[in-house]
Amino acid sequence: MAHAKETPRQKMIGMMYLVLMALLALNVSKEVLDAFAILDTGLVNTMLTVEESNNKVIADFQIQYELNKVKVEPWINKAENVKLKADSIVKFIQDCKIEMINEAKDFEALREDGTIDGELIEKKDNVDIPAHVMIGDNNDKAGKELRLMIEDFRNYLVNNIVTAANADPIRHSIEAGLDTEAKKSEKRSTETPTWETQHFDNSPLAGVLTIMSGLQINIRNAESEALKYLYSQIDAGSVKFNTLDATVIPNSNYIIRGNEYRAQVFLAASDTTATPEIYVTSNPRPYDSAIVDGIVTYSRRDDIEYQSLDVAKGTGKGVYTAPASSLGSKFWGGLIELTGPSGKIVKPFRKSYLVAEGAITVAPIKMNVFYLGVDNPVEVSVAGVQPDKIDISVTNARHEKRGGAYIIKPIRPGNAYVVVYANIDGRRREMGRKEFRVKTVPNPVAMVNNQKGGLMSQAQLLGAIGVVAEMENFDFDLKFTVTEFTVSAVVQGFVREYTSKSNRFTQDQKNLIRNLNRGQSVYIQDIKAVGPDGSTRPLSTINFKLN
Repeated sequence: MAHAKETPRQKMIGMMYLVLMALLALNVSKEVLDAFAILDTGLVNTMLTVEESNNKVIADFQIQYELNKVKVEPWINKAENVKLKADSIVKFIQDCKIEMINEAKDFEALREDGTIDGELIEKKDNVDIPAHVMIGDNNDKAGKELRLMIEDFRNYLVNNIVTAANADPIRHSIEAGLDTEAKKSEKRSTETPTWETQHFDNSPLAGVLTIMSGLQINIRNAESEALKYLYSQIDAGSVKFNTLDATVIPNSNYIIRGNEYRAQVFLAASDTTATPEIYVTSNPRPYDSAIVDGIVTYSRRDDIEYQSLDVAKGTGKGVYTAPASSLGSKFWGGLIELTGPSGKIVKPFRKSYLVAEGAITVAPIKMNVFYLGVDNPVEVSVAGVQPDKIDISVTNARHEKRGGAYIIKPIRPGNAYVVVYANIDGRRREMGRKEFRVKTVPNPVAMVNNQKGGLMSQAQLLGAIGVVAEMENFDFDLKFTVTEFTVSAVVQGFVREYTSKSNRFTQDQKNLIRNLNRGQSVYIQDIKAVGPDGSTRPLSTINFKLN
């Protein structure tokens, strides 16, 4: 393999390998093996730093892809493939490390996230486990497979990724970092060493784990150089932005106490020399989309009309206004179209807002009562929150939603609390609570012919069907049924009384009334009525005087 000029980072890692190999050739002490664990931790942290940097490059690819899909697509596809191959090799090495720890039965050294705490390894000096896992008796274990994976990755990067004529330094750097050529040993000049034996044979476990962390860094470094090369190949044919504005987009301009105000703050780039065309509509589905050759494209719909916003010269910005003339959720959106050097850019957007009445609550403090056995309707609203985002819980009661209201059904006398929740930004938040007294329904009033006593003719009384129980001055539509009552009167100095086991006069009761004279009194007493909750209520006596 041709001699390649190494980067400073590769020189540093190369020096580390020389020192490491020299130490491994010696009968190192426990203190030195413990130092390998500390060194391995540093190498893993370095690898994670490089990995984070590589992920940032992939994220930058995504941004460029959104700006110009046609131009960036071949480069981002190659970048994602490079990352996929690198991830596969790094994972393979990590799996080999874990296999060694498992074979050593140092299970406490394995963290839940799949990483290894080298300082907890008890068998740091074991030289058999690395050779068994990575080499085996016939060099047919994981070490050979790992070498072939590294060589395949190196050849792929050099021959298929970094292909520009002026990219020789990058290719040479990748070749040096992923070199798998065995270095001939001066002490064993008669033997032909292999890359596997040089790295994994007759070396303590702590040292081999450190070597493998170094290999993971080499993979990530090669990935980094390839990704940066690919990113540099994206032609700057997208729109040139010449101004940056500080932009703040809040989650809402209406914040309810107890919740949080949150806003995105960022720099928005625009081209003041190019005037975009902005088309808006109040249709909930403001644009069409289609997938062409794996790329999503957006366009205006043919079946709706769009409003074209005026864009002030030199700003690149349009202003949308709409009258809040009706209540409810409102939707709007559309497309921004801008012609750049590489063609037309079309970006969709869709927004919504809520038009509501001014927030006002009128609650009579002394009327906060729930009645047992009654469907107690409650309307719940939270200013600035749509009804379908509101929910409640109730203590000492069951509840259900009917239409736009909640029906509360208390369980026992006492108190009940209605707790109101709202779904705001995907989170269920408590908005407040209100206490209600739970009371039994007041007794109804017993009546005959809509009278609860007083003067009544004998004919009227005899013409009545029976006794009814009416709720006076009660807002709920509540029905009580009389189940029993007694009619009594004084006849020839003796009290006569007859009982009905329903709400109707019996024949004996009617005969008693029929035999009375004008001016005599009739008493309807021992009246009992059953309400919707199943309880039996005793009602007051009715006294009629015949006229």
